[in-house]
Amino acid sequence: MRLFVATAAPRTQKTDCAIVGLHEGTALAGAAAALDDALRGQLSRVIKRGDVRGKSGELRLVDTDGAACQRVLIVGLGKKTTFGRKQYRKALAAALGAIAKTGARDAVSYLAESITSPDTYYDARLAAEAAGAALYRVPAIRSARKPADPALKSFGFAVADRAQKSAAQRGLDQGQAIAVGSALTRDLANLPANVCTPSYLAQQARELARTYKSVRTQVLEERDLKRLKMGSFLSVTNGTDEPAKLIVMRYDGGRAGQAPVALVGKGVTFDSGGISLKQPPGMDEMKFDMTGAASVFGAIKAAAEMGLKLNVVGIVPACENMPSGRATKPGDIVRSMSGQTIEVINTDAEGRLILCDALTYARRFKPAAVVDIATLTGACVIALGAHLSAVMSNDDELAGELTAAGIRAEDRCWHMPMGEEYHEQLKSNFADFANACGRDGGAVTAACFLAKFTDGLQWAHLDIAGTAYVTGAHKGSTGRPVPLLMDFLLGRA
Repeated sequence: MRLFVATAAPRTQKTDCAIVGLHEGTALAGAAAALDDALRGQLSRVIKRGDVRGKSGELRLVDTDGAACQRVLIVGLGKKTTFGRKQYRKALAAALGAIAKTGARDAVSYLAESITSPDTYYDARLAAEAAGAALYRVPAIRSARKPADPALKSFGFAVADRAQKSAAQRGLDQGQAIAVGSALTRDLANLPANVCTPSYLAQQARELARTYKSVRTQVLEERDLKRLKMGSFLSVTNGTDEPAKLIVMRYDGGRAGQAPVALVGKGVTFDSGGISLKQPPGMDEMKFDMTGAASVFGAIKAAAEMGLKLNVVGIVPACENMPSGRATKPGDIVRSMSGQTIEVINTDAEGRLILCDALTYARRFKPAAVVDIATLTGACVIALGAHLSAVMSNDDELAGELTAAGIRAEDRCWHMPMGEEYHEQLKSNFADFANACGRDGGAVTAACFLAKFTDGLQWAHLDIAGTAYVTGAHKGSTGRPVPLLMDFLLGRA
């Protein structure tokens, strides 16, 4: 999609559809008022008839006659006093979703003028991300002809002052790169597990390296993992015929010798629970258990698209977790790459078993910071629902960076505790520690397990179990937390 900054006056800006906002209980203002004047009160008459009242989520498409814009979409913005960036993003998503169902080939948004505390760069970036999300289509595997692509090919972000054009264009460019990365994340996560296997992920990583000169990919096979003594990682893949892979993607955007930021993503392409078998309802959604890995792919792609001035290394331990006669059993003891031994209490607590070896492997890059991303615990969903990811860290400053990035990117996370009391719950009579310890504080104790492999690292853990995908009729990947990760990386750059 072509994104551009629109600087012309609303009444003279040519477009198939102008997007304007209306606050509840207020009159038309700004661009909406200017267009209403050009249309001889046509928008006012629509409002007077009660066709739109400005309530949040309301949409009214008005065909115009003889104006520079062929249509005007009036978007209800709710109360003016509560309209911030979160409401702005929702309004954009609703507007672009509606326009994508029409024959409009281009559109221009004037919604940013309604934000109480505007920031041209972020407002434009969110607009570009919303445009990408509106045009995203799930890679469905059907025998019937796939639906036609939306007609919308061009989207403009309007600014009232030409001095804002540079910041707006930067926001659009970086937002479009984030949207492209998020789309890759969603594509990978939405694919079925018989397609998106560890080998498929490795193939996609190699494709990224072929597409971008700034990306290098290395894929370690099971024989390499055995040589590295990754006994914890390999214990998870014992029960499946699909070979495990450790995928390493290096994005070189910073200066030579600059310590990279390491992103480590859980890549369990299907999680049956192993011997500790999951309940059948909802097990189909366990194809999403590799969304942490998919978000690393998305971040690497977004970084390459925008030419991020930072070195980033993406590390993805990829495997399946399946039951069989060879599968790891509850009570088994495995030795991690770090040399520490782990009693496997629950084979469905497998994500931490592959991540701990990947975190140890990350040390060889001497990273400035390490962030792991995983759909790790159902306990996180109980704690935070589907709205916020959890962040836990051995460094409050790093946790603060991620929390602030989430607020700016409208991809929020919540800093949860990780005190020594929780570490006590992982004690084992037979090994250095156990991989699970019951339901109480489950999201925190999972992070405490990972923390045992991060001494000397500036490390944070993102549990995205509740935010990575939606269930029900609109089941699918959300593309989170790519916007959060990219805002964090942009801050580091």
